[in-house]
Amino acid sequence: MSLINEHLDFSTIADVFLRHGSLQSPAFLDGRLAAELALHDLSAEAWLEEVCASLGVEQPEDPQSAEILLGWRRQSLAALAAAELNYEPLLPDEMFSLAERARGLQEWALGWLEVVNATAAATRDAWSASLREALEDLETLASLDVELEDSSDNESDLFALTEHARMAAMLLYTEQHPGKPQVEQPQD
Repeated sequence: MSLINEHLDFSTIADVFLRHGSLQSPAFLDGRLAAELALHDLSAEAWLEEVCASLGVEQPEDPQSAEILLGWRRQSLAALAAAELNYEPLLPDEMFSLAERARGLQEWALGWLEVVNATAAATRDAWSASLREALEDLETLASLDVELEDSSDNESDLFALTEHARMAAMLLYTEQHPGKPQVEQPQD
């Protein structure tokens, strides 16, 4: 199975976690991944070690699992660096209840904040006001009650919060990698 052109989604990664005996959500690690790619260009080897440690294994149980886990990193890095600004946090989709999707977003924010708070405290003052505000908003999101009832208002709110997390991840990446992605076309 080649993953070169295949989009990895939440369920695919969660299935790999299950094959390794883990019931944890990939959302937390995806938040960590986005922050680590932005802050210190996380290598493929370091990512695989981090995921395996989280799963409680020394290495992936089979080559296909390793390919999926490494593809997850490649996919995230490509999306963060793309001029199309198409990064999406790896979260539960519409097949999950609204409360499960909200919990996934909260877990993503907790993972992202864990890395940012541990590694970027000294450089925060140099960040843009927009990025500092996004950080504060994600800290609030991480502490919200996510037991949401299914309703169109809650669905809209969750969409807006997810978009906010997405933008925070891209903003952190672009501020840490000036000129990447190149979103403005050069003048002739």
